[in-house]
Amino acid sequence: MPDKMDAKKLDFFKKLLLKMKAQIAGDIRSMADENEGDQTDKGDVSGHAMHMADVATDMYDREFNLSLASNDREVLQRINEALSRIEKGVYGLCLKSGKRIPEPRLKAIPYAEYCLEVQEEMDRKPGR
Repeated sequence: MPDKMDAKKLDFFKKLLLKMKAQIAGDIRSMADENEGDQTDKGDVSGHAMHMADVATDMYDREFNLSLASNDREVLQRINEALSRIEKGVYGLCLKSGKRIPEPRLKAIPYAEYCLEVQEEMDRKPGR
């Protein structure tokens, strides 16, 4: 089994993950507030109905924001799982091979679950 990451590095990654978590949670709240505001601002003060193109644009924007929020929630879940791995003492180990995930990969994607070789193998599989 690979040697464990030292406490200083674990603390660095924990702080990085917590910072990312706070940023993403803030982004999700902002998008939710924005969508809520869009719903309440539909009344046109001029008394004219909104043009169909404006309605379509608003719908597209709302769907786009919902998609982003969904992606953010997925990343948030992966961050929480990475924080859990830190607490369990297995952070930085590939979930499939058990090999150490290189630090440059963890710095780029601190919530990475797999080493690059395993991730590439999984990405090549059909239906993924």
